[in-house]
Amino acid sequence: MLERNVLLIGSGAIGSVVLRNLAGDAAVRLRWVLDMPARRESLQRELGDGSRAICSLDELDARPDFALECAGHAAVRTHVPQLLEQGIDVILVSIGSLAEPGIVELLEQAARKGGAQLSLISGAIAAIDAIASARVGGLDEVIYTGRKPPLGWQGTPAEKVVDLANLKAAALLFEGSAGDAARLYPKNANVAATVSLAGLGFDKTRATLIADPGVSKNIHRVQARGAFGELDLTISGNPLPDNPKTSALTAYSAVRAIRNRVAPLVI
Repeated sequence: MLERNVLLIGSGAIGSVVLRNLAGDAAVRLRWVLDMPARRESLQRELGDGSRAICSLDELDARPDFALECAGHAAVRTHVPQLLEQGIDVILVSIGSLAEPGIVELLEQAARKGGAQLSLISGAIAAIDAIASARVGGLDEVIYTGRKPPLGWQGTPAEKVVDLANLKAAALLFEGSAGDAARLYPKNANVAATVSLAGLGFDKTRATLIADPGVSKNIHRVQARGAFGELDLTISGNPLPDNPKTSALTAYSAVRAIRNRVAPLVI
């Protein structure tokens, strides 16, 4: 089996799960891991001899077969356009970044120029394939509701809305378009962005974000209605231990996306 050389952008909570799950995989080699300069030495020790820690695309000593981005919104704008222009396919984890005005157009232009493809993982939510398929026949309404424990909203604008540390009951943090939700809560609203891109778009998809001390999981609900019929799906995901803002399923989805690129049979 031909081994594919992959560039991993980001070695945080999601990147660490990807590294663990693909260690020793005969079909995939995470040959380069790009992260901040302050992380270089410690990251290289963690990686050992099998991978190389880098801090810039200029340090690549060969052409990656494809790349996986899981480093956040700044990394999307900094690294992804350059890779796409060079004809290198990119799998995107930080889908909420696409709510930033102009970024979708920038990435599409770069992909067309390089003849590359930017693919988005399904992440923490199911039924993305169903919503995307339903769009073909026509969608009338798509609603996303995200409910997380208060800890999952720390370090976000939610801290100005409610007292997260002393919250005793569920509190509404945001209600409006999915685009605004993704822009205001970039580390929490990747699901809202994914649902939007699969269906009606950022402006027409409605989103509600809730902090709830009565739950211990990240709960995502998607409701859709259209020519296909109706869909109502709820998923209660365990958060990653290293990052309560992110569901573990997001990291597993990233691993699956890489394996799907190299497997002879995919679903």
